[in-house]
Amino acid sequence: MGIKGLQGFVARVCPDACRTVDLKEMAEKHRIDHPDVLPVIVVDAMSCVRRWYTPESWVCGGQWREYLAVLEDFIETFKAAGIELVFYFDGVVEEKKRDEWIKRRQQNNKEIANLFQFIKAHRKQPGREMFVLPSALPTFTRFALKALGQKTVCTLQEADFEVAAYGLQHNCMGILGQDSDYLIYNTSPYFSIENLCLDRLVTVMYSREDLCRALGLSMKHLPLFACLLGNDVVPENLLEGFWHKCLVTCPSRNRSYNRRTSIILAVANYISKIPCSYSSLKHLEEMLPLGSDNTLLHRGMESYLLPGQQSPWIPPDARNFKMSSGQEGTAMCRDKEIFQLAKEHHIQSENYAIFNILSNGELECSNSLEDDCDTEIPGQALIYRPARQHIYSVLLESKKDGACPLVKEWFVYCGNTLEQPELIQPLQPPIPGGTPNLKTLWFAKGPDVEKQRYSTFLACFHLQDAMEELQALEAPVAAFCCLLTYLMMQVSSLSLEDLNAFVALILCLRGKSAAELATLQLVQVDPRAVHLGAVLVRGLTTLLMANSACGFPFSMDDLMPWKVFDGKLFQEKYQKSHRSCSLEELLEGNESLYTPFQNLKALICKACALKKRTIQSRPRGNGFITETHQRELNPRFQQTHRSSLVSPYHNQMRGNLWRNPQPQGRRYRSGHSDQRRRFQVPPW
Repeated sequence: MGIKGLQGFVARVCPDACRTVDLKEMAEKHRIDHPDVLPVIVVDAMSCVRRWYTPESWVCGGQWREYLAVLEDFIETFKAAGIELVFYFDGVVEEKKRDEWIKRRQQNNKEIANLFQFIKAHRKQPGREMFVLPSALPTFTRFALKALGQKTVCTLQEADFEVAAYGLQHNCMGILGQDSDYLIYNTSPYFSIENLCLDRLVTVMYSREDLCRALGLSMKHLPLFACLLGNDVVPENLLEGFWHKCLVTCPSRNRSYNRRTSIILAVANYISKIPCSYSSLKHLEEMLPLGSDNTLLHRGMESYLLPGQQSPWIPPDARNFKMSSGQEGTAMCRDKEIFQLAKEHHIQSENYAIFNILSNGELECSNSLEDDCDTEIPGQALIYRPARQHIYSVLLESKKDGACPLVKEWFVYCGNTLEQPELIQPLQPPIPGGTPNLKTLWFAKGPDVEKQRYSTFLACFHLQDAMEELQALEAPVAAFCCLLTYLMMQVSSLSLEDLNAFVALILCLRGKSAAELATLQLVQVDPRAVHLGAVLVRGLTTLLMANSACGFPFSMDDLMPWKVFDGKLFQEKYQKSHRSCSLEELLEGNESLYTPFQNLKALICKACALKKRTIQSRPRGNGFITETHQRELNPRFQQTHRSSLVSPYHNQMRGNLWRNPQPQGRRYRSGHSDQRRRFQVPPW
């Protein structure tokens, strides 16, 4: 998260530290200097996703195929210049950053509330100045880059530390990102993603050496400089008194400087005049109001020391590297083989959320584009909680008597103040005979185990009684239907019109290119459809988690949003469905989709009926509920499927035996065994 104001300070006050560089020329020089290795740029992906998402539409849930094309173009541009990229993603939220994480989530809540106010007032997407990342964009970016053949790393600790360490250890050409901490680490050159001109591969390189010259410091001073300005370890509120003293002894010479600029210069002046020694550091710790945690400054300094580096401020015998969350000693999972595999898959970006649960029993989920004023749709965190409870049980192997450690959740939703984590009880999925253990799900082989993986996955969503019908579908369609059925059962306000829109989406999306989807124009944007799009995409991450926990009954690639979702296309289908358009119009005149449409609807409605859930018609016209909720409808399109109603977002379902399941493949395998086409869905 960096040092507040430092990046802007460098641009305004130290222009010599901002050099425009040609990455192609630097790559050529790197090849000459290091003829045995390819030029490598290590990418801080989390600081790049906002820049990467360039599709015009961002509010409707994500233009995933367009985004995938953007990422591919980004990769190919560097590849053409002979530059290899390595992408790093945050894999944990460290405890020292929890308060800052909460502050950002609360700020995002305000931004999202303003966004929905705008959409309701203007029925359109606002300008880029109100831009909010599509829900789960960083998560799916990680899988997208991996699918595009890139080395993708999910970290075990602070991402910027691991990025800086990788750059140093592998003699990388540079680091691409936008985080002022890279000005502090003594590592590879730091390139700006914000200033990158992709067509020409020209950007700004921030020079640590020139920054030091401008401040009258040396490289060894930078970690202390960062800590005394306030960073992720040393909070700014503890430094106000120190800053005041520095400003008194070194007042600003330029009246045009703002207070932060004056503080930066004054702190640099103070540091330049003290001996570079451990005793100086101890003196500072005594001077600052650190309270009971008098090692705060020491730990902040250490956080910038990369493996193999030394500091004159901290002698070797005073070093105290903390254990990362990747250690077994404090893990909730005591099985070394399971823990090690989960850790490897986490680092290699091959699973989702599993290692976080097995290592420290904690999970977080950031903001989604949800309308807190829409009380008919619960927060996605609550909608998917019953499924997560079953997933936790699979992972932590809870017993029927409920004996299982609780999982701490930091999930953003309306009404959750995030003052403390919610403690969630794992619940066994409804599987006759009990849940298979992780050793079986992850390591055993054979057709019976493949059946167990698939049935356990479905049981997390209370859908094991629909196994035979789901396995007759192409894998992405089956996964989508699983998610959609679960949603219809959990949220009682979802209507037949909503179901029609989702089913039309999955059928009409196939075959559409990114370019074709980019040309789709919306007359207006419906706020409820924005909300539902975000809920659906968050549901896909729940599928990822269940798939990872159950030993990959699906290929992860089949659960990706670019296979099953497009924000603008869903908006179009939603609005047409709620205006009661004809089936012909909804399916774009493609008569070959009529039978698959009815078959998928029948499958979902049958599964809901078995759980005593009625899906009723409730057309909303142009976004407003009509006075008449039920009326005669086109029999080829809208039918009311009747049964008694189940309580929303509370599972009251009983499990049944699975019937002749056929597995869908494991992990990143894209191939699938031939399935009986019980439902007529055209080839994917």
